Amino acid sequence: MTDSTVRNPMIPVSEGLSGPMAASEPRSAPRSWRGFLPTAQLHEYGLVFALAVITLFFEYTTGGVLFQPLNLTYLVLQNSYVVVMALGMLLVIVAGHIDLSIGSVVAFVGALAALLMVRFGVDPLTATVLCLVVGAAIGGLQGYFVAYLGIPSFIVTLAGMLVFRGLTQALLQGASVGPFPEVFQALSKGFLANFAGPWTAVLIALGLTTSLVGLNWRRRQVRVRNGGPADSPAAFLARNGVTTIVILAFAYQMSDYRGLPNVLLVMFALVMLYQFVTTRTTIGRRIYALGGNVKAARLSGIKTERLTFLTFANMGALAGLAGLILVARLNTANSKGGVGFELDAIAACFIGGASAAGGIGKVSGVVIGAFIIGIMNNGMSMMGIGSDWQLVIKGVVLLAAVCLDVYNKNNRA
Repeated sequence: MTDSTVRNPMIPVSEGLSGPMAASEPRSAPRSWRGFLPTAQLHEYGLVFALAVITLFFEYTTGGVLFQPLNLTYLVLQNSYVVVMALGMLLVIVAGHIDLSIGSVVAFVGALAALLMVRFGVDPLTATVLCLVVGAAIGGLQGYFVAYLGIPSFIVTLAGMLVFRGLTQALLQGASVGPFPEVFQALSKGFLANFAGPWTAVLIALGLTTSLVGLNWRRRQVRVRNGGPADSPAAFLARNGVTTIVILAFAYQMSDYRGLPNVLLVMFALVMLYQFVTTRTTIGRRIYALGGNVKAARLSGIKTERLTFLTFANMGALAGLAGLILVARLNTANSKGGVGFELDAIAACFIGGASAAGGIGKVSGVVIGAFIIGIMNNGMSMMGIGSDWQLVIKGVVLLAAVCLDVYNKNNRA
């Protein structure tokens, strides 16, 4: 990354309902569409537009099946662990590294959970905590090699991918272990109690959107008072209005089946947590500074080694959680679990706007990128496209996203 693209990590990042704005945007950002939007926001809306186009395309080609309540529920269950992993991968990529081992860590932690709960009778809560600790320890171990020994993350995590896949096979001895206790299966298969009948999901979504719109309006007022870049009133109403309608429509469709899955609530809580960490905390801003210019970050007093270690430990913990979600959904653990998951997580980050050079990336973009991947997987499967061509198409989309990132970076330089 060139010096002209490195942003100041100590400037808080503004955010809206669709995600934080780029911190490198100047305070007097030029406006397009006759003052309707700051020019820098056009990239964000382009990602949302791409998601809408892909969604409508598969809704049409599948004969309306994509938006059916059962299929929407399936999409959430299928993509929940991708979103969880992508949140951790975002911090790793923003810090200027990569983690290729998370698919194997998912399988290893899932296998460990199966042995603890099914074979040794450990209660689900204790087993869950132990598995998360093991996941964090695995990530921390790899982070130690990267941060303190200076070994490139690509090499360390490639080795980890092989090691933990092999350990998974050693633990399971080629067998599938299950079923899991019903209370543990509720993590992925359970649904929130419908205290208001079929309208429970809609009422929860209405309360959520009301809170978010109010929070966004308050932040917009603060930016206006400070002379910072802010949406025009028309843009604010349009953006938040469309988002509110989409959320309510999604909740209405979900309520027509069984309501909101438990894993959706877990995923939402994690998204909100990491949105807060990346935009409103010192450690979040330091991670962006680390990826933007590691030498400048070190000279400014940031303990870069410790920060790198923590990002990998966090990635390991989230990979462990994804492994638990996966085996709870499948109700069995096997040595093939998690194959290719690291590619989906990395693709979600890059499609969502994260820079391969580090220092740039947003939680909102990662979530949209994950659902673009998920909708493509689901839609292509329903269209009868073979797994071979699905890989080709996803590879082309990923390459196009990285090319767009390079193009935008060169224009900013």
